Amino acid sequence: MRNSWWLGLLVGIFLLTGQVVSEELDQAQLEDNEQAQAEGREEEEPVVSHIVEAADEVELQSGDGDLDTTGRCASDITHFCAEVKPGEGRLAKCLTTQNDLEEKGNVDGRKMTGECKEEVRNFKIERATNVNFDVVLATSCKADAAKFCDDATLYPEPGAVVTCLREVEEKLNEGCKTEIFRTKLESSKDFGLDAMLHELCEDDAKVLCEGVQPGEGRTQECLRKKRVSLSWDCQEELFRKEVEDAGDLRLNTVLLRVCSADKKKFCAEVKPGMGNAKQCLEDNRDKPDFSADCKSKFEEMMARRATDFRLDAKLREQCRDDIESICGYEKDSLDSTAGYDGRVIECLQDYREELTVGGCKKQVHKLTTRAASDIRFDRPLADACYDDRKRLCENVSPGSARVLRCLQDSRDQLSYECRATLFDQEVRLAEDIDFKFPMKKACTKEIQTFCKDVPHGHARIITCLQEHDEDDQMSPECKAEVKRDEIREAEDYRLNYRLNKACDAEIDELCPDVCSPFQGQACGGTVITCLKEKQDNITSEDCKSELFKTEMKESKDWRNDAQVKEACADDVNQFCADISPGGGKVHDCLSSHKEELSPKCKELEEKFNQIQASDVRLRPGFKACSEEMAVYCKTIKPGKGRMFRCLQNNLGKVDFSSQCKEQVEKKQARMAGNWKMDFGVAKNCKVDTKALCGEKLGVGHGKGAVLKCLVEHHNQISDGNCANEVSRAVRMALWQYRKGSAMTAACDEDAASCQPPSGKTLKSVGVVGRCLSKKVAEDQKLVPGCKAIVSIAAPKDAKQLFDGTLAGLSVLEKITSLEKSIGMKGTMVAKDRAGNSMVTLTGWVALASIGSLIIVIVVGIYWMYRKYTGQDRPYTLVVKGGDV
Repeated sequence: MRNSWWLGLLVGIFLLTGQVVSEELDQAQLEDNEQAQAEGREEEEPVVSHIVEAADEVELQSGDGDLDTTGRCASDITHFCAEVKPGEGRLAKCLTTQNDLEEKGNVDGRKMTGECKEEVRNFKIERATNVNFDVVLATSCKADAAKFCDDATLYPEPGAVVTCLREVEEKLNEGCKTEIFRTKLESSKDFGLDAMLHELCEDDAKVLCEGVQPGEGRTQECLRKKRVSLSWDCQEELFRKEVEDAGDLRLNTVLLRVCSADKKKFCAEVKPGMGNAKQCLEDNRDKPDFSADCKSKFEEMMARRATDFRLDAKLREQCRDDIESICGYEKDSLDSTAGYDGRVIECLQDYREELTVGGCKKQVHKLTTRAASDIRFDRPLADACYDDRKRLCENVSPGSARVLRCLQDSRDQLSYECRATLFDQEVRLAEDIDFKFPMKKACTKEIQTFCKDVPHGHARIITCLQEHDEDDQMSPECKAEVKRDEIREAEDYRLNYRLNKACDAEIDELCPDVCSPFQGQACGGTVITCLKEKQDNITSEDCKSELFKTEMKESKDWRNDAQVKEACADDVNQFCADISPGGGKVHDCLSSHKEELSPKCKELEEKFNQIQASDVRLRPGFKACSEEMAVYCKTIKPGKGRMFRCLQNNLGKVDFSSQCKEQVEKKQARMAGNWKMDFGVAKNCKVDTKALCGEKLGVGHGKGAVLKCLVEHHNQISDGNCANEVSRAVRMALWQYRKGSAMTAACDEDAASCQPPSGKTLKSVGVVGRCLSKKVAEDQKLVPGCKAIVSIAAPKDAKQLFDGTLAGLSVLEKITSLEKSIGMKGTMVAKDRAGNSMVTLTGWVALASIGSLIIVIVVGIYWMYRKYTGQDRPYTLVVKGGDV
């Protein structure tokens, strides 16, 4: 019982003590002091405030937490705030409003005295040092302070609780959030009202900003302009304040003052906070009626924001998770002041494909678009090229990518650091048309015309424009920008976004040592050349597709092959100066002067011609064959010479256009002159060519010497595929016979004796081929070399016999040989009036054939009868043993 009594006593003492300690404010004394102040009397008794326990207790100023009505502001309070009840900062608020109006020039007549202004400022500076001085703030934020700002989280510094609450502003209740924003707004105008900033920057401000009148953000602006001269502690706090205020235009006093009219005009309906008003002004700053002063000051802010992701409130908020997971190392390496090198922003750009938050991707896209249009918003590039810009682009005004274009045009004169940083940025900008400001601006109409259904990203619209770069509907301005981009893109695979992504694994495997990715400049097209040379080893279909698109661009314009552009520049100036690029015309010009070209140019042009030999789509002239390919070759898979063989096989069709026929004949002539231009022969005959025709390699193969040699040694060819390809090549050469061709020169004399059908000439498709085949079939005398050529041209298997263009003539030859072997002459092969051979059935052969046909029909009818009546049904014999 005695123990219970003592326990009850201890609990009572504890509760009583707790009640005393938790007494926050003497409300009755506060009201008495407010009344005394209203009557112009001194406070009756001090009032202690300890509303927020994490902060020290304080005695309220003037006993009511407000200006002293008997002090230096007495007359101003009487004049401007006669209807305002003293206490809880109400008089201070009234006079602050009056001061703001005077700052804006909106007041006529009497103004506040200087000594009162100083008194108000000193009152607010002291109030900012402890949350308990501000009764309204402390009362509104008491619960949140207890929740987020206990003793363990606070630093022993002035205004520590307020600073803590600002850091968790989004988590506060609405009343507390409103009061915290008030403190931020006040401190944005006067640095003295941010207790920590004032303590750490007061000495710097006295020295560096002497004479600057406090208020309207003037001292902060002065300190920022002299940032490099500030003490480290002041720099840290000044940056902390910048980050804190970055999300709301209202907290940037200088910018708001300059841009208030533009905000009303363009962004009146935009809600404040989260950088919304800033984004609106940014989106409208290039409009004609946007004020020049606001644009200039706003772009200064944008340049500052580009130095550190923490100064971009939207980016900071939207990318919080992605920054932690993807760019955590870069973030943790930042100091407590601005990063200046944009390292986190660069990380987000480089890994934008891995970002998981849609809002973050959108913000990174915006900041990259921003940087692509103005070098001031690309801090790493602006810093790396500072001296180069002064030296080479001093008179170029920023914006519209003008400085970036100037640096690109002066690439060879740039310092290494600038050139390397510029190249890295060009790689980033290759991903989207939005990042290529000049092209997007020049091609606005073309994007709508050709690419309106093409989604942004992954260089899809850029590719779309490139595919239409020779379209008549494309404006000269757009065409020039697209061509410029194609030429630059050819200098390094990394500048071709789609090729870079699609062929990443193949480059690592097939071309690992061709060009170092760390050299900070373009590889001169060497990696692209490597991929072309090893494309038979490429397994990725996406890589094959993108490489083919690159080859298509190279085939249209010689400048789209960086190595050819460098090696053939002098040759083009000498032989093709009057030829406009595009449509493969310069390549054709160089081919027509192939014996006069410089060695390196000749070598590269020949390599490219070999690539073209594999696919007619790589020869721009074959656009003339689009209909023929769609009609006759729609089931043929392009590549490896298949499409061209299909066109050759259908060359004799009556609706084959003369334009397409011309292209086929030109290609056949090139193939007849150079074995490497015939894909099938070049691919399958490398070994036999070296073994049988080694001495013909080199200069001679341009005149058909190698093919002629292979024909002469046809029976010695070891590879069956090679023999078939040589046979096909000879067959096509006869089918498209041209006098003087090296491969068929032995048949020129016999071809001259051929009589073409009415309306045709010896140059008509198939005329000479049919004529010579018929002569062989009829055992007419031919020049020995010609007979051998015609024999080689004949297909060697039954399938080819009926698939080939000369199938009918080969059948006639076989039947004629059969007749001779059994002593028959002209029984089944006869000539029509035009002299053409045909298969006929006459005499006893015809009777025998008819009899055979009748027997087949009778047997068929009898078999069908038995099947129908069931007489021909199968059965199974079953024998029972009888032992059941």
